[in-house]
Amino acid sequence: MKKTSAPRTLVSHPEPQSHYSLPVFRVIGEPPKNLLERALSIFADVRAGEGLSTVLLAVNIFLLLAGYSLMKPARDGLILTEGGAEVASYSAAAQAVLLMAAVPIYGWLGTRVVRIRLIAIVVTFFSATLLAFYAGGLAGLREGVAFYVWIGLINVFIVSQFWQFANDLFTEGQGRRLFPLIGVGQSLGAWVGAAAVAPLVEGLNYTPYTLMFLGAGVLMVALSTTLMVNAREAKRAHPEARDLANETLGPQGGFELILQDRYLLWIAVLIVLLNVVNTTGGYVLNRLIVFEAAARFGTDASAVVPSRQFVTAFSGSITAYVNLVGLLLQLFATSRVIRLMGVRGALFVLPVIALINYSVIVVAPLLAVVRVGKILENSTDYSIQNTLRQALFLPTSREAKYKAKAAIDTFFTRIGDVVSAGFVYLGQVVGVTTAAFAAINVLLTILWLGVARQIAKAHRQRTV
Repeated sequence: MKKTSAPRTLVSHPEPQSHYSLPVFRVIGEPPKNLLERALSIFADVRAGEGLSTVLLAVNIFLLLAGYSLMKPARDGLILTEGGAEVASYSAAAQAVLLMAAVPIYGWLGTRVVRIRLIAIVVTFFSATLLAFYAGGLAGLREGVAFYVWIGLINVFIVSQFWQFANDLFTEGQGRRLFPLIGVGQSLGAWVGAAAVAPLVEGLNYTPYTLMFLGAGVLMVALSTTLMVNAREAKRAHPEARDLANETLGPQGGFELILQDRYLLWIAVLIVLLNVVNTTGGYVLNRLIVFEAAARFGTDASAVVPSRQFVTAFSGSITAYVNLVGLLLQLFATSRVIRLMGVRGALFVLPVIALINYSVIVVAPLLAVVRVGKILENSTDYSIQNTLRQALFLPTSREAKYKAKAAIDTFFTRIGDVVSAGFVYLGQVVGVTTAAFAAINVLLTILWLGVARQIAKAHRQRTV
């Protein structure tokens, strides 16, 4: 396989060459910060002139995740009442097939329109499709399966596109400093959007279709913040960087770029492994929750209601802890981990946690043990690892930031879910135990560490 070197990213805001110390983020010769930037510096190394754009981007991703979190319960409500849980389990495969067509179309569009127009077209298109689903629902159409697949496509695309824009907007140094703070908006958006559903449904009688309509509006508000950031940064950018932002992308497709560049290929493999391990671990947790419910209430017809209440409450408590710990890590740990360990060192944080977690589960496959391990694993994934995933694309070309990243964040993410579903299906056929599923994850995590080492090696070659 031919190894290609990615072109250097044009620097529009050069990083000051100086020393710094924790926890006070200061550099020699830095212009004075305003009040906003001094406040933000409590959480990350925000420098003069960066505060407003950082906040706007955090608001942007907050709105995107809040909008998705509003529509996710609508998705679940429709699919479970129209198709059932079995139909929902096949959605990852359906989304992967759909993404094989969507990713090349997205890349083709990027070769014909400039950056901000590409973003506007995609967000407006998805918002319009949500309005179409809203109208179809009011007309009485059974659209649960179609909406389940489509909303999954919207989620991976709009989040990926946001981080593509952020990667293109900032230099590598800025991204390492500012991405952790921007990611706080993502964590908050997911929590606020999910928390708003019950009051809207129970208090205002919102239906799944009303949530679709609301989600479409939130997407358009998010687009307005993107336009504001783009206009602001265009005024501040170096003329060459401004000209580059107004150029279309090259002709290479996302899958082609990944196959030609070992760095991108290793990132794609990492994303597949990460999702296989995480999804399989989620299955292990769910399996033990079901076993616990059966042990407590039995399996006859009278146990259905109390078992359902137990499972719902237990799963809800785990989700709450994951969101809380993830938010705290994003606020106070992510920036410092990347700052102290660097992007390459931070690559090993999550796989080491996962290796310890599943090694313990192999020995003690108990619900209490799995619960603590998955809370730590998922909260780290949603904070440190998520920010790191975005930072890996900072030293890549503009084509890689948009096209290859779109393919990795969408298609390869869903492939990981499909592979995990295959493991689960085969395990059920053969009769694999919970400890054996954990052992599979141990082996996959060791492989994950090897892939992380390859990425770190390739990253070092790009940034020296």
